[in-house]
Amino acid sequence: MKRSKTMELGVGLFMLAGILGLLFLGLRVSGLTFNMPGDTFRLEANFANIGSLKPRARVTMSGVTVGRVTAIELDRDWYDARVILELDAELEGRLARDTTAAILTAGLLGEQYIGLTVGGDPEMLVDGDTIRDTQSALVLEELIQQFVSNMVSD
Repeated sequence: MKRSKTMELGVGLFMLAGILGLLFLGLRVSGLTFNMPGDTFRLEANFANIGSLKPRARVTMSGVTVGRVTAIELDRDWYDARVILELDAELEGRLARDTTAAILTAGLLGEQYIGLTVGGDPEMLVDGDTIRDTQSALVLEELIQQFVSNMVSD
């Protein structure tokens, strides 16, 4: 009798650990976290095509996550996608005005995120500024269509 209770407790703990592990992995893959955001500052960037970029996507510099995409909306003046970024506050005043923002893809079919490359301008970006130099997403379907149309024309 005592052995069966110990076995049931062990199985229960094992199942609980498995469920918590799956929950943790699900949160990591989706980009959600339990940590409260620290001090941040806001930048904007306009892109002609954002592909499948989503809010909460990572913003990286040299492969290190330095922020998140908080919103994506249509710029009604230029008819481009306006992407609003929340970056770590310690970067405020340290990013050159000619910093480049590019939409990149993790792997061949992975998630899309924004990669920042710092420029050399002596003037710095501050809260509310817009990154002017942007590179739109490469859309795999468009590349395939161009490849097929080139094959047909040859």
